[in-house]
Amino acid sequence: MKRSLYLFAAAVLFAGGPALAQNTITIGFTASQTGALNNDSTAQMRGIELWKDHVNAKGGIKAGGKSYQVKLVSYDDESQNTRVQQLYTRLITQDNAQFLISPYSSGLVATAAVISEQYGKVMITTGGALEKTYKLGNKHLFQLYSGSTQYLAGALKALMQKDPKPSIAFVYENDPFSKAVTIAAREQAKKAGVTVAVDESYAGSTTDFSPVINKVISAKATALFGGGHYADGATLARQLHEQKAGLKWVTLLVAPDSPKFAELGDAANGISVPSQWEPQVTFKPDFGPTPAAFAKEFTDKFKIAPAYHAAGGYAAGLILQHAIEQANSIDPEKVTEVLNKMDVTTFFGHTKFSDDPKSHGLQVGHEMVLAQWQKKNGKLVKEIVWPDAAKTANVIY
Repeated sequence: MKRSLYLFAAAVLFAGGPALAQNTITIGFTASQTGALNNDSTAQMRGIELWKDHVNAKGGIKAGGKSYQVKLVSYDDESQNTRVQQLYTRLITQDNAQFLISPYSSGLVATAAVISEQYGKVMITTGGALEKTYKLGNKHLFQLYSGSTQYLAGALKALMQKDPKPSIAFVYENDPFSKAVTIAAREQAKKAGVTVAVDESYAGSTTDFSPVINKVISAKATALFGGGHYADGATLARQLHEQKAGLKWVTLLVAPDSPKFAELGDAANGISVPSQWEPQVTFKPDFGPTPAAFAKEFTDKFKIAPAYHAAGGYAAGLILQHAIEQANSIDPEKVTEVLNKMDVTTFFGHTKFSDDPKSHGLQVGHEMVLAQWQKKNGKLVKEIVWPDAAKTANVIY
């Protein structure tokens, strides 16, 4: 009798094995768990993981009459392009990832895109704003972020509302993303008749900004645009404060968006950051959580407020899920067709991709906001100060 029961149980397990495997979607990505990009990449990874938890708890992704549980496979890319190349190849050829989400940062996204296109894999890119990657004839690449040329456009407009003739120092990391953002902003400034007082790049590993800060002070700049990623941006902000640079306006890329930036204390006060998303936004989503619901659940789980990197990670999963469900299939070509026509609003904002072969997958719907750290009742808080329609506080200048 016991032997019969064992045989019956084994038969059930054997029969159930293939069905369980068949009803799983494997999504691969890398994260910079170590290296210079760790802070922002970890936030992005947490957003992806929270989305996975939510979708699986609700029964999975529905397509073709089946419910698919999401399986995430990820590796530490160590903030290195060579690792990204190796690992995305592994994700596809060994881990059999059916869909991909990008690593964090434009440089790593560009490397991952070469591999994803080589194998014809759909990849939602989050954490990468550089437009060049989407102008190389890619067919399965879809950008979630607003492009790099838009990053500092709002900051320039907000600044010129306070000072029509500022003198700007551009001090920025010497990497593809930061350079592309700064070049675009510099041209926008020149067209507006703004004085460019300093134009200097630096290595991402820089820890002493004294020489360039001295140049900024000597040039009598009234504003500074620049930065790059978290480590260098936070150090630059701290040293500008310590050396009393006397600037009336500072906008830095990436770093000030992290809740961790508030640890700088007075050095953070007044620093602004172009942001892909903030918890205060009031978008009415067509599907998925509201901004407030996402922010609460992320904070409850990770004990830290979400910045736009975390929101971008969650939104990448959400957009991919919606495309699969609308296609009613896990076939990559059918999912690609849906993404090409997608025009939706989520908690992250408007999402629409270019279907022009010359810029395929480029984000054309999303709009950025400008946030600024301000002291309220002795505590640093991040407020939206531009555009006027979205602001939660007035600009500090």
